[in-house]
Amino acid sequence: MAGALLHRLALCVLGPRLYRVYRDPSPPPLSLPSPAPQATGPQPSPVEPTAASWESFYQPRSLEKYTDSILAWVSVLWSISYYTSPLAAFYLYRKGYLSVPRLVLFSQYTATFLLLLAGVACLRGLGRWTNPQYVQFISILEETKRNSSAENKRKLSRYNFDFKSWPVDFRWDETSSSKERQGARSFAGVSLLKPEPRPRGAADGILHRMQKLPCQIISYLLAHSFGRRMVYPGSVYLLQKVVMPMLLQGQARLVEEYNGKRAKLVACDGNEIDTMFVDRRKERTERGKKLVICCEGNAGFYEIGCIATPLEAGYSILGWNHPGFAGSTGVPNPQNEANAMDVVIQYALHHLGFKIEDVVIYAWSIGGFTGTWAAMSYPEISALVLDASFDDLVPLALKVMPESWRGLVTRTVRYYLNLNNAEQLCRYQGPVLLIRRTKDEIITTTVPEDVMSNRGNNLLLRLLQHRYPKVMTEEVLGVVWEWLGAASPVQEASIYSQYEVDDDWCLSVLQSYRAEHSGVFPYSVGEDMTPEGKRQLALFLAQKHLRNFDTTHCTPLPSSEFHMPWSL
Repeated sequence: MAGALLHRLALCVLGPRLYRVYRDPSPPPLSLPSPAPQATGPQPSPVEPTAASWESFYQPRSLEKYTDSILAWVSVLWSISYYTSPLAAFYLYRKGYLSVPRLVLFSQYTATFLLLLAGVACLRGLGRWTNPQYVQFISILEETKRNSSAENKRKLSRYNFDFKSWPVDFRWDETSSSKERQGARSFAGVSLLKPEPRPRGAADGILHRMQKLPCQIISYLLAHSFGRRMVYPGSVYLLQKVVMPMLLQGQARLVEEYNGKRAKLVACDGNEIDTMFVDRRKERTERGKKLVICCEGNAGFYEIGCIATPLEAGYSILGWNHPGFAGSTGVPNPQNEANAMDVVIQYALHHLGFKIEDVVIYAWSIGGFTGTWAAMSYPEISALVLDASFDDLVPLALKVMPESWRGLVTRTVRYYLNLNNAEQLCRYQGPVLLIRRTKDEIITTTVPEDVMSNRGNNLLLRLLQHRYPKVMTEEVLGVVWEWLGAASPVQEASIYSQYEVDDDWCLSVLQSYRAEHSGVFPYSVGEDMTPEGKRQLALFLAQKHLRNFDTTHCTPLPSSEFHMPWSL
């Protein structure tokens, strides 16, 4: 008995932080028996929590509450110290505080401080041990680790706790097909993600490489210090601490109102990816049969992100967090992002049971990189919707950096943060819809009011030029730019009618070409067409592939604005 109590106490000391006990969607029982008093300490059996027994939020006892606050503040201070350590080290060096005696004294103080923290952690464990809620949770968690049956996982899913302790639900190598596809698909974009090879010959000499070494070192430090955090600010620990209450509330809404299923996926690089799935197939609607996989922005989380749009529209949804965001581990970089996207799709196909032709990718902002990577690597997906996305990261990076850094910034982005959405998009053959925010302040290179500098324009033109090269000639591009620069829907319609675009004629031309040819892009349609015909067809295609939304970058997209892309 004493050994069991000590074991349970050790589990409480080392166990994860418990945030919330979700309400049970099933009707609560009419009456609940009162638990018998425990003379030797709280040892409730691992039964399932119900709405009638506990409140939705976990209620820690005073000892656990105060000790947990101390450890949380220490964690925040450690994060601040980490980010400011270079400046602090420089300051201490200038003041002469980095001598050996002072370092020895500092190490002694550090050891004493760590012992005090260990004591605080033990007191927190003692507070948990006296709380029936936590003891019941830790019992279910341990039982699930020993036997990961569906019933145990269902019981565990009623709790929201530190995701590091969540059991793994799916691995990238669980199925033979995922093993086979890993070489062909997860690294299908490696040639795009890696920098271009160095030129051969005399340029490969030792002297030339030594001359380039300082720039390469600076680029590496720039990318892996504040560069990556500027591109993916959501991976910064302090920001995550600020938004944590909203994330917990968002998770609770998805679980309690939509019966969302949280899962941990392990990608091929070992990163653990935090996902949330809402199944609408039981509603027996056409939309419910479709799975919309949502790719969030650079400071977006599935708990409060763009998944709300297709969710409210009635689709089944699968949201996931970037590596290093909230429950996901690792750091966000192009290769890790691609690996995460790969395991998410494999999970949807092999664990959730969706067909690839029923999968739709919806990506917002920087999520366009993983969205276009998925479309390129899984060309059988149903459709791709890109909201407020861009063609290439380099122009946007140059916008926020000094002009004198132009060469360094370009080299750094190309080597370490190469988000080349347009290049990947052009490798996809399926339906595409681009949603452009006409007041976008993030992906414009001048001012938000200048819709002509919106990089979504360049993404559209790259797509159309690739798919219809004979139509999108130099003389036609000016007309499309004129249409893209329209200040209002009225002006847009005026330009459309000015060039007398006949939608029926354009559609018949495309359908006739597709019927006579293989239907694989690029099309050679327009080869023998008059300039007037090309202008009509170019405007018709631009209107079918792009929709305007008159708002800013971060405004949530209403479900009424979420449409499936046009397709022949």
